[in-house]
Amino acid sequence: MKSDSTGCHGHPAIAGWPCERGMKFAGPQRKSQVVVDFLRESTNPAPRRSPELSCNQAPKVDFRRKSTTLLAPWALQLRLRLASFALWAAVYSPAPIAHAEEPAESAASPPVAAEFVELAVYPPQVRLEHGADAQRVIAVATRADGVTVDVTSQVQWSRAGEGPELLAVDAGVVTPRAVGNALLQAQLGELTAATDVQVAAVDPPGAPEFRHDVMPVFMRAGCNAGGCHGAALGKDGFQLSLFGYDPAGDYYRLTRQLSTRRINRALPDDSLLLQKAIAGVPHTGGKRFTPDDEYYAAIHDWIAAGAGDDAEQAATVESLQIYPPQAVLEGSDAAQQFIAVATYSDGEQRDVTDLAVFLSNNDASAAVGDSGLVTAANAGEAFVTARFDVHTVGSQVLSLSPEAKYEPPAEPPANFIDELVEAKLSKLRVSPSGLCTDDEFLRRVTIDLAGRLPTAEERAALHDDQSPERREHVVDALLASPDFVDVWALKWAEILLVRSEPNRVEYKPMYLYWQWIRNHVAAGTPADAMVRELISASGSSFLEPEVNFYQIEPDAKKIAENAAQAFLGIRVQCAQCHNHPFDRWTMDDYYSFAAFFSQIARKRTEDYREILVFNRGGGESTLPVTGKAMPPKFLGGEQPEINRRDRREVVAEWIASPDNPYFAANLANRAWSHMLGVGIVEPVDDVRVSNPPSNPELLDALAARLVKHEFDIRKLLRDIATSYAYQRTVETTAGNAHDQRNFAHALVRRIPAEALLDCVSQATGAPERLPGLPPGARALEVADGNGGNYFLTAFGRSKRTTVCACEASAEPTLSQALHMLNGNTVHGKITQGGLVKTWLEEGRTPAEVIAAIYDRCLGRAPSEAESQQLLALCGDNEKPVAELEDAFWAVLNSREFLFNH
Repeated sequence: MKSDSTGCHGHPAIAGWPCERGMKFAGPQRKSQVVVDFLRESTNPAPRRSPELSCNQAPKVDFRRKSTTLLAPWALQLRLRLASFALWAAVYSPAPIAHAEEPAESAASPPVAAEFVELAVYPPQVRLEHGADAQRVIAVATRADGVTVDVTSQVQWSRAGEGPELLAVDAGVVTPRAVGNALLQAQLGELTAATDVQVAAVDPPGAPEFRHDVMPVFMRAGCNAGGCHGAALGKDGFQLSLFGYDPAGDYYRLTRQLSTRRINRALPDDSLLLQKAIAGVPHTGGKRFTPDDEYYAAIHDWIAAGAGDDAEQAATVESLQIYPPQAVLEGSDAAQQFIAVATYSDGEQRDVTDLAVFLSNNDASAAVGDSGLVTAANAGEAFVTARFDVHTVGSQVLSLSPEAKYEPPAEPPANFIDELVEAKLSKLRVSPSGLCTDDEFLRRVTIDLAGRLPTAEERAALHDDQSPERREHVVDALLASPDFVDVWALKWAEILLVRSEPNRVEYKPMYLYWQWIRNHVAAGTPADAMVRELISASGSSFLEPEVNFYQIEPDAKKIAENAAQAFLGIRVQCAQCHNHPFDRWTMDDYYSFAAFFSQIARKRTEDYREILVFNRGGGESTLPVTGKAMPPKFLGGEQPEINRRDRREVVAEWIASPDNPYFAANLANRAWSHMLGVGIVEPVDDVRVSNPPSNPELLDALAARLVKHEFDIRKLLRDIATSYAYQRTVETTAGNAHDQRNFAHALVRRIPAEALLDCVSQATGAPERLPGLPPGARALEVADGNGGNYFLTAFGRSKRTTVCACEASAEPTLSQALHMLNGNTVHGKITQGGLVKTWLEEGRTPAEVIAAIYDRCLGRAPSEAESQQLLALCGDNEKPVAELEDAFWAVLNSREFLFNH
């Protein structure tokens, strides 16, 4: 083992940092310490913003310096472990971008209250079913600036028209007085709004019913949640179905198991079911309600009436609505009452506000109480959901700061994308950042669309092009390049699980599967045609490689899950065992959709590597709770006519249809996420009611645009890349620094694993030698999800074991930092490429070599300070190969290189 200052990779060692081979660099050399400082103190991966869209030189990153005192060897030894993490944090954690200072005069003063311009009453129709029925009504006023105010307590309520008093209103609650129809009117100043009220009956209600009245109490009180009696094995000897998916089973367990204890028909108050809930006896779950609550009354009266089962006559909940559909609150003390209204199959309309479960996905901006009262907090947005029975619905809540003011961008919108992004930012009072420079744009879009760094020729061409369409010319060239085919073929390979697996998918059919994908991308096959061909595929895994989609995952239920998640962005996995707690999908939906894939058959041929996939014409998907065979049914749609066709052909036509509300939106969202680093729905494959799009209008427009483009993904990517939303700088302002979902500024993103390895190879002039691929092949061309090397694994390459987009990770880790610092990849490629040595032999000075390194890696010239600091490595050495390779290594380890910005 070497004990001098030279590291095991042939480069001067960095004092105090560990080597992946287990050695510690001990030599306290000044030049190495400078490199450490260079990396540790490079805090801003984002170039400074230039306000003009011009062909100027890329702005320089200011690597600020401070003097460093060298540590003695014993101190280095003491701090060895902490040092690795410290450098990882400094190098790989994207530092906050410095806020651009805003002029003092731009600070907004508190706005003067605007007059209300609109008044609305919710719900728009009210139906009262019996004499004890009641319905909350709310009145919402809207100001000229879009802010909404709950004015329920301020309006004057009156009944329009003549006739008997049919109803009464007290504190926003409507109760019946006589049968008939009436118009309930609210007045605020000169504004009026009304809701239709129908009183169906004024007779007293009948006894509570199990499904209609008791089951909702279990949901509201949390009794059938996964952490309580809804767990797989129940809790403390008592089990309920999770979220009430099996009412018949719940009724049996309540009335037949321990029947004399759980319910007591003679003495309802002594029922264990009630005593536990009010903590009258020890209860692990604590007190759920009190004897005075309506929840207690519903269960008590049901037991007192004989604890009957309403299975035969029970109406089902057909829909659920939440009101108001949107709230825009100003100030941290603003509040809005939400109400939930259920509509049943027999026409009943019911106020279920006190029975629904309300949740907010962002309590920091808008918190919701148990009964639907939303209170604003910090500026931002939230989505409030209400769940009742099997239905989940939601409403958007914007929380605005009174001091915030929207400043529109200087440039007009480039296309429809900018119009919709700016409309949302205007609502939020968040001003967008300016545009990036031409060089920043070129680097960003080249990495995104080609998976590599821009070449010197591409930079020169952009600088020479003075036309207003110069950026569009760059995008068009990249989309037409073979490099784009590599990028998008990889995207599809991850979605379609292209990987070899012993005894299931051998290497040959796997490679043919990948080649099928790549050929379609290269040919520009529309995405809908490609998906239809894939889902309906039958035949040999050699001759029809797309059938490997059914061999990689042979289970029909898993195939259905994969198809829903990959092509529709919907995760239905939860509904296999219980109704989805945060979405609309039920067990019936799950097993009906799985029925499309229940008749797939396979058999081997004489070549053990080849399989035949075909439709066997039989086989059903059965619901575990009832054992009933479920007919094939589209998710959220109707039951189609099969007429002896292969069921997969039918579902393929539906999935890839332009009329499918999920397919085009899913592809558009994935394309947007690829280009901007975050989806409009995020995660991109988790579309659900409780995870709404950040900009629904934008997602709808992108989906419609993709359909108009006949599912040509290149055209949609061009729309995105030429928008100013994509071309914003990463530099933030004080007003938009918190924004991560509305595209007020570009996000700093770590380059994906395959593209990063290709960028390192390109910068160093040393192609990667990849197993099974010819010399010079790119990491983007690795077909097998089980292939690759340590670098790709460390940097989060997808193994393609599931269709989840989360398999490909761009999160920085300590192992990545250590591999970049001490691994063979960077050190080896710098030496293998030999660029530093070649440049010096050509007669270039150290300063010129440093400039060449910056140009090759970062696409810009070094600043004077950067150049001087790295020149300090060279000392008086006329041929400082090792020293300049250290400088090369430092630039490759900088955040400006590792991140796309």
